[in-house]
Amino acid sequence: MKTILVVDDEFDILTVWRLLLERHGYTVMTASNGAAALEQIRRTRPDVIVSDCMMPVMSGLLLCAALYADPALRDIPIILCSAASDIPVQPNPTIAYARKPLSFDALLAMLERMSA
Repeated sequence: MKTILVVDDEFDILTVWRLLLERHGYTVMTASNGAAALEQIRRTRPDVIVSDCMMPVMSGLLLCAALYADPALRDIPIILCSAASDIPVQPNPTIAYARKPLSFDALLAMLERMSA
């Protein structure tokens, strides 16, 4: 099954999404900010990344920029989540945008589409 990296600074969200995704057969890694995520991505290269936009240390937007700047990582699909109605990111075929609150069913559908 696919490996998903969930990145969020809210521990409860990391815990719930990890448990739900594991019940659906995914291997799940977590990180609490973009910098920690970038370290994990370079070590393990997940199939899909699900990241919050606004986090301390390194935001989800800066994580996207760092991944895009690295030719070895720029093709990893990312689901970028935000409570904001507009996310200031350039259009990119490897990035999907989701508005919070995001239902688990919507997340599963996006993961299936992004990891196909």
